[in-house]
Amino acid sequence: MMNKLIFGRFIPGDSLIHRLDPRAKLVASFYFIGIIFLANNWQSYLFLAVFTMVAVLLSKINLTFFLKGVRPLIWLIIFTVALQVLFTQGGTLYWSWGVFSLSSYGIQNGLFIFCRFVLIIFMSTLLTLTTPPLSMSDAIESLLNPLKKLHLPVHEIALMLSIALRFVPTLMDETEKIMNAQRARGVDFSDGNLIQKVKAIVPLLIPLFVSSFNRAEDLATAMEARGYRGGEGRSKYRKLQWSARDTSIISVFAVATIILLFLRS
Repeated sequence: MMNKLIFGRFIPGDSLIHRLDPRAKLVASFYFIGIIFLANNWQSYLFLAVFTMVAVLLSKINLTFFLKGVRPLIWLIIFTVALQVLFTQGGTLYWSWGVFSLSSYGIQNGLFIFCRFVLIIFMSTLLTLTTPPLSMSDAIESLLNPLKKLHLPVHEIALMLSIALRFVPTLMDETEKIMNAQRARGVDFSDGNLIQKVKAIVPLLIPLFVSSFNRAEDLATAMEARGYRGGEGRSKYRKLQWSARDTSIISVFAVATIILLFLRS
């Protein structure tokens, strides 16, 4: 299942990206998702693509891992791009039929949407591949720490996000095992029309839900057996340390924003 889902996996390493403070990587990732909407021409998207590829190269992780991260969402991306192409009007009109049309402006926007999706997935995948789930939880808790004054359960929220992120690949592996077992019993998930395919998934969902609830109950029991009582008054084995390297990375993103604004049409 590693070939089908990369999001949520952590690959140990000693690259510059791996050594960054998880808070810096988390802030940089969300900041990148924000500034990508500033791009509105091929020059700005080309700059963002080069910027992303440099980050991927600095992580020393094979590019195929990132391409595999795009694969599970490719149909969603194609569907979104198709809607953008067929329902956007402007520029030279090549084809029209009812509410559908194919124009130069629609094709351009479709390509931009495709690039936007891929770059966001690449940057999100880079975050999870280079950051352990526990460090991600610590980073989220640290960034949300000011909200404790509003009596928000910051530690519990960070813990839930970390557990959810950690168990995404585990549940996908479980899904693969159940699908193989169903195939051995004669179930064909790829044959038939859309309704028949949906019906074939039902025998897959029921054991998956049962397995998920059992796994959640086992996890809760294990946490209680180890004396877990929430984050109040707990000391930390892992302490986050913000360094000049992390500040430099945030500064690089700020400079990238200025360049992006300059490249905008």
